[in-house]
Amino acid sequence: MSVIHPFKAIRPTRDKAQLVSTRPLAAYRKHILRAKLDENPYTFLHIIHPEGDKEHHSKANSVERFEAVKARFESFIEDGILIQDPEDSFYVYRQTKGSHQFTGVIAGVSIEEYRNDQIKKHEATITSRESMFTNYLNITGFNAEPVLLAHKHLPELDKYLDKVTKNRPEYEFSTTDKIKHELWVISAEKDPKLVSIYAGLKELYIADGHHRSASSARLKDTIRKNNQAVFPNQDFFLAYLIDEQKLEILEFQRLVRHLNGLSAKSFLKACEAHFEIEELKKARRPEQRHEIICLLGKCTYSFKVKKEISQIKDVVKQLDAQILTDYILTPILGIEDLKTSKDIDFVPGTRDLKKVVELVKKEEFKVGFLLFPASIDEVKEVADHGGIMPPKSTWVEPKMRSGLTIYNINE
Repeated sequence: MSVIHPFKAIRPTRDKAQLVSTRPLAAYRKHILRAKLDENPYTFLHIIHPEGDKEHHSKANSVERFEAVKARFESFIEDGILIQDPEDSFYVYRQTKGSHQFTGVIAGVSIEEYRNDQIKKHEATITSRESMFTNYLNITGFNAEPVLLAHKHLPELDKYLDKVTKNRPEYEFSTTDKIKHELWVISAEKDPKLVSIYAGLKELYIADGHHRSASSARLKDTIRKNNQAVFPNQDFFLAYLIDEQKLEILEFQRLVRHLNGLSAKSFLKACEAHFEIEELKKARRPEQRHEIICLLGKCTYSFKVKKEISQIKDVVKQLDAQILTDYILTPILGIEDLKTSKDIDFVPGTRDLKKVVELVKKEEFKVGFLLFPASIDEVKEVADHGGIMPPKSTWVEPKMRSGLTIYNINE
């Protein structure tokens, strides 16, 4: 059974929704971030990046910085840029990117279910990041970016969402990345249908947001340990629930700065032990699972995994990203830890293939590897077996915007 929790979102007034909502801070290059802060007084970036304004010079991830975030947030409320819904609600959010349409529900989900592994994980979290974000949540008192949760197909949910989205949305706007955003507000008291629909689910899967989930669970412990005031919203964390069939999962390419002292010829020779290698006339993406495309100088090769590897009975060791690590990156190229190595870069599958190829041809990187995207079934299988996927295994869309439905932790 999956419990969803309605909440009174703090959100932009209808006329300012497009101006307030933003991509995560890390998604912006410095000059674009500067331009947005200078030109848009309503952007949520003013809240989450207070050091962007000259009067704030606090250190990254410090108590002073988080207090500045809270102060900015409160000023947006005082100025009427952000308002709070008067009643507990759920929020249907639809994102349209080209021909792909993502529709799901924003709600609180249970921390207890997260701890009991009904909300399943496939990625390891870093303790220092968990601690930092827990401190951030505790000081600011709000969460503005939902965790992305996938679930099995629910025909009854499809019918419900089709009915809701025929009505005029509360928000409807497009952003400069050519994505359309729509949001519908659903009164939990007047329309309790969603609760019963989601109650039929036995599990949810984290598609994006492992650190946010873990930090919310950790915050609950911190609050009780410190004898702070306890509020109902602290038993849940902000999430966007979406049908697994509607997700788009892309890969991360791996680009390596050196050949670990090997020549191109000796590198290929070393790879022959575990891969069938064929030179290609031009670069392309892999056509199937267990094919890795290798960009080496101005040449391109197809690496097909040999049978003795593909028949190993281990869900993690069957992932192409793990195969690449186990048989090339670590033993041949000497990269021991993908999380900390400065010799490797990860490029999301959204990047144009020609640009990735050029990075290798111009010798900014000595070798590149293009992977076939993992499927949702592979992600679920790893989570069901309690496994951990390699770093940067999946780029999952939709990418949520911050500031549309803010969750007041201390409601």
